Amino acid sequence: MSKARNFRLVHVLDDDNLGREARAVSSDHSAVKLWLRLLSCSTQIEQEIRLRLRQRFATTLPRFDYLAQLERHPQGLRMNTLSRYLMVTGGNVTGLTDQLVGEGWVERTPDPDDRRSLIVTLTEAGHQRFIEMAEEHEAWLVEMLAGFDAQHKGALYELLGRLRVHLVQQETDALGDRPVRNPSSKERR
Repeated sequence: MSKARNFRLVHVLDDDNLGREARAVSSDHSAVKLWLRLLSCSTQIEQEIRLRLRQRFATTLPRFDYLAQLERHPQGLRMNTLSRYLMVTGGNVTGLTDQLVGEGWVERTPDPDDRRSLIVTLTEAGHQRFIEMAEEHEAWLVEMLAGFDAQHKGALYELLGRLRVHLVQQETDALGDRPVRNPSSKERR
């Protein structure tokens, strides 16, 4: 029996469902165990969302995320800004944009303030399609977390918020007087 078997979760989850937490052993630091548990939960939810998006809408999570950013910015976004928000390379955004323009979901227009830049916006068809996907996406998440007590959801949300603030403060403290290497990193949060 491996050291990972000391986790209480092992009594509920089989080896196929334990995932990344199977890497942890009882002697690991609590920070390692917490990281693996967060990653396992996130990965499990993400895999299910990816599967459902593919099956129901024949689309991918990156395409959904791309459309979500544009839906949040109805005035449109410059391609380089969209790339920073999605935390992907400009080439990836260009490829997605080409696909979505071809499908009639987004359009590119010259930026009136900078002729070298393009602004990407959702078309009416793209907006309608995204809203349909977003409504189901939300329903899927509600369904996945339905059996999880409301108090636990609230407490977990609060604690993860505190963790987020802690991590941002640590990053800020670590930078000190050093210049920020990537000034757009604040936009990614």
